[in-house]
Amino acid sequence: MKVTVNMDKRLQHFIDLIIVFTQKDLKVRYKNSFLGYLWSVGHPLAFAIVFYVAFKLIMRVPIENYALFLICGLFPWQWFSNSVSASPMIFLGNAQIIKKINFPRNIIPFALILHDMLHFILAVPVIIVFLYSSGLKPHLSWIIGIPILILAQFCLTYGISLIIASINLFFRDLERLTVIFINILFYATPVFYSETMIPSRYELFLKLNPLTPLIINWRGLFLKGIILWDSIILSLCYGIIFLAIGLVIYKKLSWRFAEVL
Repeated sequence: MKVTVNMDKRLQHFIDLIIVFTQKDLKVRYKNSFLGYLWSVGHPLAFAIVFYVAFKLIMRVPIENYALFLICGLFPWQWFSNSVSASPMIFLGNAQIIKKINFPRNIIPFALILHDMLHFILAVPVIIVFLYSSGLKPHLSWIIGIPILILAQFCLTYGISLIIASINLFFRDLERLTVIFINILFYATPVFYSETMIPSRYELFLKLNPLTPLIINWRGLFLKGIILWDSIILSLCYGIIFLAIGLVIYKKLSWRFAEVL
């Protein structure tokens, strides 16, 4: 009975910490911001407009409903990009708390990913509006597909962010390398182009990109209500692998966090 009570208390403490850090991230991000949440939607929409003009109106890419095609890839990409881009400074930005309070440090990046995940979920209604404006509508498969894909992307994003956040404390150049990594990964991921446009000789490189099956799945789910189970399994495998690597690296380095901050 004591063990059960202690576990319940630890779980409640863990949840309370996540809520506190998530609220903190929200307050910091939107401090003195008039538009607030709209910026989270506006950023990928602005990108969509630029790519639509460049690739649909000027280069005339043969993709139907290209504006909708773009935002179905840009919104999940924005979640990943925002979280990973912020990860190098996530422990450094909370140095005072880490030094003074003893708690699981990996809660901090966890709360960051959760915060960006919530913004992604809140952006789904925008996709629904675009669907109806294009003569399409949501599918019942979303009920199953969205939670599974969110889980896969959360694990992948959290794992990569934990790796970067932990190593950056000891190798500060990783902050700049992360920016380069995100930019390269964006163009290597079929966000503004279709995976079918890639020559067959480069398909292996496309599959080695852990974001590829996720973006393909999100787009297939939002546009056609299709759940590509083989790609979902691949996405979950990538998520589990990176999460495991992230937790191992964090465990090996976390005991030195306070002394290097």
